[in-house]
Amino acid sequence: MFTGIDEVDWASLRHAYGSAEDVPGWLRALASADTAERATALDGMYGAVHHQGRVYDSTLACVPFLFALAAREEVPERGCIVELLVSIGGESAEGAGRDRRAWEAVRAGAETFAALAGDPDPAVRQAAAGALVRFLDEPRRVLELLRQRLRAERDDSVLPALTEALGRLAHRYPAYADGAVDLLVEQSAPPYAPGQRLAALGQLALRAPGRLPADLVPAAVRLLHQRSAQRLPARDHSGTDTLVRRIRRLRPSDEQGAALLRTLHDALGDRVDDRIALLTGQLTSPDPVDRCNAVWMSGVLFRGWRGAYDGPVRLLGAQLDTDQDRLRDAAVSVLAELYALATPAADQLHALVTARPDLWTHRWERSSPTLGGPLKALARSGDPRAVPALAQLLAGPAAPAGLGYEVAHLGRAAAPLAAALRHRLGRVPLDSPLAVRLAAPLLTAVRAVGDREAVPEVLRLLWGTPDDLGPREEVVDQVIGTLAELGAAAQAAPLLRPLLHTRHAATAAGALWSAGADASAVLPVLLRELGSADVGLRRSAVRELGRLGPAARPALPGLRRLLRSGPARDRIQAARVLWRITGDLDLVRPVFRSAWTADPRTRVAVARCLSTMGPAAEPFHDLIGEELTHPRRHTSHEGAYGSRDIPDDEELLRTCREVLAGP
Repeated sequence: MFTGIDEVDWASLRHAYGSAEDVPGWLRALASADTAERATALDGMYGAVHHQGRVYDSTLACVPFLFALAAREEVPERGCIVELLVSIGGESAEGAGRDRRAWEAVRAGAETFAALAGDPDPAVRQAAAGALVRFLDEPRRVLELLRQRLRAERDDSVLPALTEALGRLAHRYPAYADGAVDLLVEQSAPPYAPGQRLAALGQLALRAPGRLPADLVPAAVRLLHQRSAQRLPARDHSGTDTLVRRIRRLRPSDEQGAALLRTLHDALGDRVDDRIALLTGQLTSPDPVDRCNAVWMSGVLFRGWRGAYDGPVRLLGAQLDTDQDRLRDAAVSVLAELYALATPAADQLHALVTARPDLWTHRWERSSPTLGGPLKALARSGDPRAVPALAQLLAGPAAPAGLGYEVAHLGRAAAPLAAALRHRLGRVPLDSPLAVRLAAPLLTAVRAVGDREAVPEVLRLLWGTPDDLGPREEVVDQVIGTLAELGAAAQAAPLLRPLLHTRHAATAAGALWSAGADASAVLPVLLRELGSADVGLRRSAVRELGRLGPAARPALPGLRRLLRSGPARDRIQAARVLWRITGDLDLVRPVFRSAWTADPRTRVAVARCLSTMGPAAEPFHDLIGEELTHPRRHTSHEGAYGSRDIPDDEELLRTCREVLAGP
């Protein structure tokens, strides 16, 4: 197995953490009879030699020895070694950011995968199935090998891998797709086992939707329930705590079942009604493992697609009344990111908050407490029943620092919390490094509640000389905005005027204007800031110029310059202000249209502007109407997840409807 390993100059090779001189020890340990040694070695391979999917010169040097290990039946857990080889080789030589040498190195050993497809170890056969399609460049032979293995295979953990390999082959080699699809159709019907049939349906949905049965979703739900009734208990991943073992514990307890349904969901794509029906079947399964998988899939669906989700959300709420911590926590996690869309589950959230005060806060190891998921989800949904629990936390000695951000979602319904918020705001230590962390969420809540009585506590944050506010400097703009929102800018004028000569000049000028100051007092300040080289100061000036309306006409040249260049965000803001000053639709039309088309993430900002334009927004009704027909959430970033994806998109839809409805 290790012939020639000592002839490699490992010390001159590199991995993620430097010299690769430790690699031969890991390779030898992969063949150890000791489970802990093997697990530690696999950690080293993934954590250093193939760190985050990267390929180093030491990674390439390992490939021949990994193949030798995979081919020896006496080596334990060879399935993990085959998986590592497949990961090193990647999907293809053309994969984004891939090292072609890695793909070629693994492809050179592809005959080993052909032999391993019939290995006595099911884990090896499972890992080798996909490797055949990726690395054996003989599609006719691969198709025949897969056909033979499907006829001979009896292990339910291997059959779905063979089915997935057929789908991959149909995609990669169109000339052989018909043969692969015929096998998939055969596998999707009796007498094959439910799991195998589900796997085949998923691949057909991806590769040949025209060959699917008419009752796809009901059939898939039936098969899921049948499979669950036959499923064996999950494998135990306890033992020595290693990186690989920790990753496995984070996977779904029925990883194969999750993959089967995830494939089907992905294949259905924008068929949102069908996906909701499928999700409903999953969430009503008698098996809590199926329901837990469904909860996580629901989060993916909600974030990426628009739909009528009251039913699935209500079913998410039903998962809260369980003694299964993993299921309940998964449901809470998804509901907390739905904001107002979580309303159908509000009764169940309230019941959980009432029954489990221990869940009101959560403390990670060695960290400050944060608001617990059930209470956070209830508050974010805007339900006033969150108020009593939030009041108790605010009255306690260790309320979560960010509590005010969640209170703000309740708006005026949080009025009973006003006194407690004022009290906490008044106790913020002005010169402490924690001042911003403590004050910012409280200011957000005070502004949302509209608590005019909090003005003295808000003003307190401006005490001191304008150039020496200490840590509070970071929240000064927020303080000014809060005072203006509370109608207290006139009262704050003596503290605001000195700020006209600081980096907060634009915000202070805007607040003074709202308090009745003459344009001659604030316009010169805003014009000065509009010409600043500092992007942040310039944006503040543009925002505040919008308050002045026609009185800001001297700013037109500077605003027109911004209209012609810069990021879409700045051009949209400049166009909005130009509209307020001039009412000239020809100035803003091309900016709004180009931004809307070029960058969907700007659509919320454009829609907000259009909602203030009344009948003048009619030329944009075609864009607005088309937006309302799209099933995709444009605010969702591909491959990433932001906690504001759903509420931002829901705001976009709501604003679009308002624009079409007119004044």
